[in-house]
Amino acid sequence: MSQTVTLAGNPITVAGHFPQAGETAPAFTLVGGDLADVALAQFSGQRKILNIFPSIDTPVCATSVRRFNAQASSLPNTVVLCISADLPFAQNRFCGAEGLDQVKTLSTLRGGEFLEAYGVAIGSGPLAGLAARAVVVLDENDRVLHAELVPEIKQEPDYAAALAVL
Repeated sequence: MSQTVTLAGNPITVAGHFPQAGETAPAFTLVGGDLADVALAQFSGQRKILNIFPSIDTPVCATSVRRFNAQASSLPNTVVLCISADLPFAQNRFCGAEGLDQVKTLSTLRGGEFLEAYGVAIGSGPLAGLAARAVVVLDENDRVLHAELVPEIKQEPDYAAALAVL
């Protein structure tokens, strides 16, 4: 299944099944900051905000990480997972330089199947191979509470809607 979002107004094809509220989120294994595999199951019993974006080295993506970091410390039993194709080295550098310690960064370095499993695989245009911008909020049992595939990649997600379900 594919959907279309835009990048600066230009249509971009996004492949895979984007999770919907009420569904159980697919399991995944991505790469953490220490290069170790990190599975969704490791956060069992916690609520999860999946902040998915193309690259931490772009202004809107960086803003989303900052915004969720600022909100994360006040969210009980909730972890914010910032997921992009960036290498863990770049993710660590950015978060370290910015003093962002309330989010966990995960890389699709060895987890490319995540992109299609979560319906964010950009299949066309200059960002092909990266993730579209999306926010998926999961409960303690990985049931989807909120899902937003941002229609314009250069647009920020609806933070208030994502946080309202927690």
